[in-house]
Amino acid sequence: MTSRSSLLLASALAGVSLLFTAPPSASASTPPPVAPASASAGVAPTNACFTWNRSLGEGTSGEDVRQLQIRVAGYPGSGGELAVDGEFGTATRAAVQRFQAAYGLESDGVAGPLTFGKIYELQKGDCSPASFDWSELNQCGTDWTGGQVDAATVQTNVLVTMWKLQALRHAMGDRPIGINDGFRDHACNDAVGGAPDSLHLYGLAADMSAGSQGFCALALQAREHGFTQILGPGYPGHDDHVHVAGGTGPYWSAPNCGL
Repeated sequence: MTSRSSLLLASALAGVSLLFTAPPSASASTPPPVAPASASAGVAPTNACFTWNRSLGEGTSGEDVRQLQIRVAGYPGSGGELAVDGEFGTATRAAVQRFQAAYGLESDGVAGPLTFGKIYELQKGDCSPASFDWSELNQCGTDWTGGQVDAATVQTNVLVTMWKLQALRHAMGDRPIGINDGFRDHACNDAVGGAPDSLHLYGLAADMSAGSQGFCALALQAREHGFTQILGPGYPGHDDHVHVAGGTGPYWSAPNCGL
């Protein structure tokens, strides 16, 4: 598959991205929670984004399943991408199992109190994962508008991207990953010479610096964490960063890394 065809496919898929409710005036640095928090007494501040009130397994469905899928989106298996559709099927079960194994939990594929407890440890009140901030994925400083899709879709896509990055970071020994770029509106994309159909315009993409891991290690590991587009050293214009994105068919190219 060519890069161009992958990007065109992303354009088609963007219209069916799963949405959360967000007001047009949402801040670029701290968007509103993707869903209302539970009204249950005693909810810890880190649970303020979303609280699960039942165990989830195969055959369950609903908003709580969708919220779980966002947080385990980085565990689809090599080359895969988990659908965030609110339906707990075999792919979601496998992703939950991988998440559980990654954090030393019993890998039964059922999301219960221990699984949710680990998510709460990783989840900040604004729904972002512990190691990444909304502002890192919006270095143009926009209000999430002006891209290829509406602001709510952009924010959902960015949130999924951040949780994938959290999974990648954990797999790399929890060493910091620098983010050079994320969502761009059209003005910002034009200013940096981005492609007119760049996945950055959808909030689906992030550009990583080498950090202590090195470009090739990041590019190769990204295959395991839901990034269906990976561009790195050896691909034109990508010798100084690794670009990762979801929402498109597989297209990986980092020739200097053997990818």
